[in-house]
Amino acid sequence: MERIGHEVERRLSQAGAERALHVAEITSVWPSAVGAAVAREAWPLRLGRDGTLHVATSSATWAFELDRLAPEIATRLSAALGESAPRSLRFRVGPIPEPGAAGERSRERASTAPEITPKAAAEADSAAAEIEDPELRELVRRAARASLARAQSSRGF
Repeated sequence: MERIGHEVERRLSQAGAERALHVAEITSVWPSAVGAAVAREAWPLRLGRDGTLHVATSSATWAFELDRLAPEIATRLSAALGESAPRSLRFRVGPIPEPGAAGERSRERASTAPEITPKAAAEADSAAAEIEDPELRELVRRAARASLARAQSSRGF
């Protein structure tokens, strides 16, 4: 069982999933760390390999202003995230979610999961079938189904 765990961690790391998990953690504290006004105009996009958090802003003016506030924002993120805080921040004009859209979408996803095709369901079930532990097998099966369903879904950002 331990070999599978190491292999899963290795594969997730290769795919960049570890950074994606950090971005999810960052986005969960972002509004409280920067305030509602900034959160409407700037949103974390990705975490670079060097630990730089790339943040999309609604305009060049916001990117410029937030770049000047980067040390203060970094301090607030460090207080909220501890060791998993980004090493540096980079602000550029880019896509940001509409106000309130992130919370509404997460509630929508929770209540109406995308449909999964029979082929994708079989693929997810097959991927999990090798796992001996029944609880872990079920968790992996459900996660794989959800991931495949979202990948097929037309839902964006």
